[in-house]
Amino acid sequence: MQTSYSPSPRSLTLAEIRTLALASLGGALEFYDFVIFVFFTAGIGKLFFSTSLPEWMREIQTFGIFAAGYLARPLGGVVMAHFGDMHGRKRMFTLSILLMAIPTLLIGCLPTYPTAGVIAPLLLLTMRVLQGVAIGGEAPGGWVFVAEHAQQQRVGLAVGLLTGGLSLGILLGSLVAVGLNFTFSQAEIASGYWRLPFVLGGVFGFIAMFLRRWLNETPVFEEMRQRAALSRELPLGTVLKKHGRAVAISVISTWMLAAAIVVVILMTPVLLQKLFGLAPRAVQMANLAGTAALCLSTVAIGAATDRFGIRRVSIPILLLLIAATYGLYLGAAYSPSALFPLYTLAGIGAGGVVLTPILMVRAFPAQVRFTGVSFSYNLAYAVFGGLTPLVVAGFARADRFSPAHYIAVVTMLGLLAVFMAPAVHLRKNGEDSVVTRLS
Repeated sequence: MQTSYSPSPRSLTLAEIRTLALASLGGALEFYDFVIFVFFTAGIGKLFFSTSLPEWMREIQTFGIFAAGYLARPLGGVVMAHFGDMHGRKRMFTLSILLMAIPTLLIGCLPTYPTAGVIAPLLLLTMRVLQGVAIGGEAPGGWVFVAEHAQQQRVGLAVGLLTGGLSLGILLGSLVAVGLNFTFSQAEIASGYWRLPFVLGGVFGFIAMFLRRWLNETPVFEEMRQRAALSRELPLGTVLKKHGRAVAISVISTWMLAAAIVVVILMTPVLLQKLFGLAPRAVQMANLAGTAALCLSTVAIGAATDRFGIRRVSIPILLLLIAATYGLYLGAAYSPSALFPLYTLAGIGAGGVVLTPILMVRAFPAQVRFTGVSFSYNLAYAVFGGLTPLVVAGFARADRFSPAHYIAVVTMLGLLAVFMAPAVHLRKNGEDSVVTRLS
């Protein structure tokens, strides 16, 4: 479907650039806080669980705490989205980062198992749940916020820039992890330096919250408030009753996003070391290249959807994700020297995750957009993001290439979701209209 499109959209204004920059920076710091946990999974397992347990048991328990953050996301996402649709996007967008900064800072101050016994992992679990509640409102709120600030012809670019900012948070986490491993020995890190990334994350979060004070409410929400067009019933009830197809498509597409981020970017460094015996530093440097490529490709792919449509862009980029993931694992097995360029290529393919938020913000009308995006995204991420590490790690013990098989299956489902997407909504002169472009 192709409809009214301006061939030459005007350049971004200074106000729009400031909005995108502040939103992206805050998203980067908040995602850093959430993912830094995964880069220190092995060390955390040794610090917060009894050393008498087998290594595989500690690994499962640590991944379980990691998953708890995902399982808590729907609660935070639905609550913050409800108030975001009723009282404004900006307030919830700012609150989410405060709720992330506090538990991240506290993780860096927690006692370990030798000091506090079983209380230590329980406290860690509590902090991880609080992080999950906070992150549940961050990404959906950010995508809705920038999409509603953008021109119709630049929604893909705006969402791509924010997604690139979220990916930058993963890159920051990788850089901190690599820097710590290069600077200190594993014994020194275990003795206390592991706390540094979490303390820094908490401080970064407070800085980002302060910066977001200069953000303005979105024009779409202000127009709805002036026209008294805010949802008069529970937004989630409206989403479930009237937008079931949009929810289903969004859930499937989010599964693809979760698979690409969790498997290709977060889990693969550890898997390549365990499954193929590769040197940690070589894998970490290749992962940095892949994550940097992800940050850039999300912006480029988002902008491409504005020009060519989501469907036309989705086919080549998602097929690249599948091929590059297989190439990465085959390269690890048979040509480790090519790991750096192969991971870079996989990072470019993983940039296809930006198709998910672009699809979602266009799938729901403004009155329930925040709730629709947040509910779909967090429900899918809670199930698939939380279970993916356990499933992939389990299958990897039987087949070293099972992570690539998993990506291939889920990515094909994501591609199918793009082509099954419902009619889409964007504002036009203050009204919701089906005015965007899929093909």
